[in-house]
Amino acid sequence: MTALDALVRLCPPPADPPPAVDWAQAEGSLGTALPADYKQLVDAYGDGVFDDTIWLLVPDSAYDDCDLRTQATERVEILSNLWEFEAKPAELLEAGARVVPWAFEEGTGAFLYWLARPGRQPDEWTVLYNEGRGPLWEHHDMGCSAFLLAVLTGTADTEYFDSLHEVPRPTQHRFATADQTLGASQG
Repeated sequence: MTALDALVRLCPPPADPPPAVDWAQAEGSLGTALPADYKQLVDAYGDGVFDDTIWLLVPDSAYDDCDLRTQATERVEILSNLWEFEAKPAELLEAGARVVPWAFEEGTGAFLYWLARPGRQPDEWTVLYNEGRGPLWEHHDMGCSAFLLAVLTGTADTEYFDSLHEVPRPTQHRFATADQTLGASQG
């Protein structure tokens, strides 16, 4: 069973499938291929939020906050400005290493990124978490679906996601679409 299969069992996707993504166009506009587990995650869930905490970014979201391309562009600018006065995390010191956002944490300014390293294919990308309002980064040696599953089940080795670590832990997990959470499409 894949991490996505386990995630779907733990936190069912919306009954109505999300709009289909033109992956060739999305990857072309981003200038990079994307991990297969991410594409499957987006195809199953679409844009929205897991347990009111982790927002999934998707190509062509009607909401700028959830749009992968918009956030990727903004994060490049924000991080380049940040690194003028703050040290890059060790994982990004390798020549050609970069980050690509795939999710963010509700209300914290924190982002989840893929660590895209030279010579690594997208399915080999791992997760970097940046706390957003501080210099701390966490590296997780797994893909986005496995990380999301680990966070929701409480098995992720992370200092973050306090709302998901409260005792008692939720017995049921919920995914809410961006439309359900943010209102009618901004279209």
